[in-house]
Amino acid sequence: MSQTMKPLTAANKLGIYLPAAPEEFQRSSLTRAELDALRDDPPAWLVELRRTGPFPRDVVAQKLGISRSGLARAEMGDALDADQIGALLADPPPWLLRERRVQTEVIAEKERVREQRSER
Repeated sequence: MSQTMKPLTAANKLGIYLPAAPEEFQRSSLTRAELDALRDDPPAWLVELRRTGPFPRDVVAQKLGISRSGLARAEMGDALDADQIGALLADPPPWLLRERRVQTEVIAEKERVREQRSER
């Protein structure tokens, strides 16, 4: 018997926002083979969802170049679509510019620590 995963787990693995997925997907568990089939030959709804969103928090954060914590500090909603992300990127509000600086500093610090550890 194949092990199944909950819809939320499958949505996370596909990088999609579960509430935007079709009702059938939201209600059914998937096997690893079914998940692989969706990845290999995505149906139209999955292609469209990946292209236009709405996207889950982690994808939104990645597209904006900030952390998920940065989204929370900015009190952004659970999901944004491609147009909303595009608008933020085209005319970044002060909070986005600040969070990008924070993210750059965090990445630089992680790199510094990694280099320091490798020298030991």
